[in-house]
Amino acid sequence: MRHPQLEDHYRMVLRPMLERRVVPFLGAGVNLCGRPQDPLDLKKLAPWEGKYLPSGFELTEHLVHAYNYPKDEPLDLLRVSQYVAVTSGTGPLYQELRRLLVKIEYPITAVHRFLAGLPASIRATGTLPSYPETAYPLIITTNYDDVMEHAFDAAGEPFDLVFYAAQGPDRGKFLHRAPGESPHPVAKPNKYRVKVDGRDCLLLERRPVVLKIHGAVDRQSPGRDSYVITEDDYIDYLTLPDLTTLLPLPLPEWLNRCHFLFLGYSLADWNMRAFFRRIWKDKELTWNSWAVEIREKPLDQKFWSKRNVEVVVSSLEDYFADQDELLKASCPARSPAP
Repeated sequence: MRHPQLEDHYRMVLRPMLERRVVPFLGAGVNLCGRPQDPLDLKKLAPWEGKYLPSGFELTEHLVHAYNYPKDEPLDLLRVSQYVAVTSGTGPLYQELRRLLVKIEYPITAVHRFLAGLPASIRATGTLPSYPETAYPLIITTNYDDVMEHAFDAAGEPFDLVFYAAQGPDRGKFLHRAPGESPHPVAKPNKYRVKVDGRDCLLLERRPVVLKIHGAVDRQSPGRDSYVITEDDYIDYLTLPDLTTLLPLPLPEWLNRCHFLFLGYSLADWNMRAFFRRIWKDKELTWNSWAVEIREKPLDQKFWSKRNVEVVVSSLEDYFADQDELLKASCPARSPAP
């Protein structure tokens, strides 16, 4: 075990995770997981393009150089993306994002691999769900890439994808894509059901769900690419009705009765703070939650503690290596997807 001093924490998180009561919340920092260089100093990283998914910083830098962003303007992804959209159009912005996100199948990180293996681990342990209608895990991400989806495919685990549409005829709605089907808008969120083996079910009853709250890239159809990335996108996003009224059941209820595990976030991620405000306002979370960070940051500590979130200091590689060690001890033979 790489961090034996965290063993009590690992065990405290693993049990509710197997009971489907922990919702992993993935941010842009997850894309740095597994790189051979030091993730603390982003400017010293080897060239990432063609090898790794870009972090938020790297994506910003790429757009700055590709579109001659003014040197005296703030280096902020929202501002830089807005500049590209205004000076060149959203079409070129989307084209560039797509080129970066789908040019190769990026490596599956230790974070994605662990989460994609959870359903099989749960079946192997025989752990019962806390609530019958949520028998499978929910994973939330603000990232646009599809590495989480690839990880589930590689694990042979069917899943449901729910993602936000920032553009197109379904703008302002969430769409759902079931395994092997095309996405369609969630027209009646409070009555939404999926058909599995000829039976109507709630989401999470029979498959894990990946919820992409800021849009997603679609490898099969460029016209379905959707990103909440510019300043205008965020203004539109923040003026939507309550997000819990747009999400299909049982996701809105689940957001208020689970633990969260925040991965790859910091206070610099304005998008995470915006989502926090949309869902929980200024309230603290009523279920103890955790944020994994590479080092202690006083400002981040204060932000998280106000919301009942404990900061755990560890790299993501070490954190999930330790969790995987405990998980394998709990279930040495993992069951395949049904």
